[in-house]
Amino acid sequence: MLLPRLQLYNGYDEEYDCPILDDDRVADEECGVIVDYHGCDIFPECWFHTVFVLRTDANVLYERFETKGYNEKKLKDNIQCEIFQVLYEEATASYKEEVVHQLPSSKPEELENNVDQIWKWIEQQIKDHNS
Repeated sequence: MLLPRLQLYNGYDEEYDCPILDDDRVADEECGVIVDYHGCDIFPECWFHTVFVLRTDANVLYERFETKGYNEKKLKDNIQCEIFQVLYEEATASYKEEVVHQLPSSKPEELENNVDQIWKWIEQQIKDHNS
């Protein structure tokens, strides 16, 4: 979800240095979009055919976030989320288990494989929908 383009936020969280998602604006958006978000708590199950949870080795993730300049609290909280599989558990609690898929994303080749896998899934969904 491209928040700046769609203006789906209603403020800015200074502590985490990120926009605050506006639940009402998100709910007003049309279906048929790809959502990139770090949580499941505001999205109803009927919105998604599949959910991909990207998993990254905590050491690799730490380096990525440090390079991006994340503040200490944001860095620590995000690493703890990854270590304790918070997003995966949230996804499996919010959606049918068969639609939730974990994808490794620690290495560049894994990222490329993920893109390929997601595109194949999208193409199959389009084909199935048009049949």
